[in-house]
Amino acid sequence: MTDPASNPNTCYRHPDRQSFVLCQRCGRTICPECQTPAAVGVHCPECVREQRAQFQANRRASGAPSGLTVAGRRFAMLDQKATVVLVAISVVVWLLDQVTGRALTGAMLYFAPVADTQPWRIITGLFVHSSFFHILFNMWALWIFGRMLENMLGTWRFLALFFLSGLGGDLAVTLLAPNTPVVGASGAIFGLFAAFFVIQRSLGYNAVQLLVIMGLNLVVGFLPGTSISWQAHVGGIVLGFITGFVFTKTRNVRQRGLQTALLVTEAVVLLVGILLGATGVFA
Repeated sequence: MTDPASNPNTCYRHPDRQSFVLCQRCGRTICPECQTPAAVGVHCPECVREQRAQFQANRRASGAPSGLTVAGRRFAMLDQKATVVLVAISVVVWLLDQVTGRALTGAMLYFAPVADTQPWRIITGLFVHSSFFHILFNMWALWIFGRMLENMLGTWRFLALFFLSGLGGDLAVTLLAPNTPVVGASGAIFGLFAAFFVIQRSLGYNAVQLLVIMGLNLVVGFLPGTSISWQAHVGGIVLGFITGFVFTKTRNVRQRGLQTALLVTEAVVLLVGILLGATGVFA
């Protein structure tokens, strides 16, 4: 096992490339080009070579065939796979919604008064959109910031950030506008903006321009006649800041247990808050 690179914010093989992802085995910082997906997290090239050599030795000794199909290997090698899957699901849902006369919108949108009896809406509401331009803007933002954050955080942390931000938007709607039906991934995407700002600042980069863009987009939601759920945006931003802060403070490999515990705590608090709000406890 080798020592981590002296600069924890850049790839040990490419010092000019920033990254937030550590090799699960040795703890070195690695950029997307150097990452190989593993069962948990990603591995650096040196650790991969060691594993492959051991695997080949074991396979030759046992005569067992490889368990991965060609399609499985290709998907494992795909960069930003979670972002691609989230965009694909949203687009497929929108297309099906159009051909079914918006039947999916009625079945999947988030509506606080029924969240306790139809809890799937807490998640499915993120994947339905009201118009072509609504999904176009959301998927464009998810494609741009999702790929960057997935490169920096890794797939599972990125997914945790996305869904926690979405839950934050649901909770804010439940508390501030409980009788308003809400659709779209805007809350989750605003959470990505906020987390990206926090992470960039922690790495020493100036992210003020992103903060200005986020603020301008947030202000648009308060304009009359826009039919935009500013509550979901605010909730997503708050959870994005919180989750981004958790990531920056628990980056060390030895803090993985603490990081997981904090993320699970966030999810539990959000879900309990949403379900209690749906039953009118906070009314």
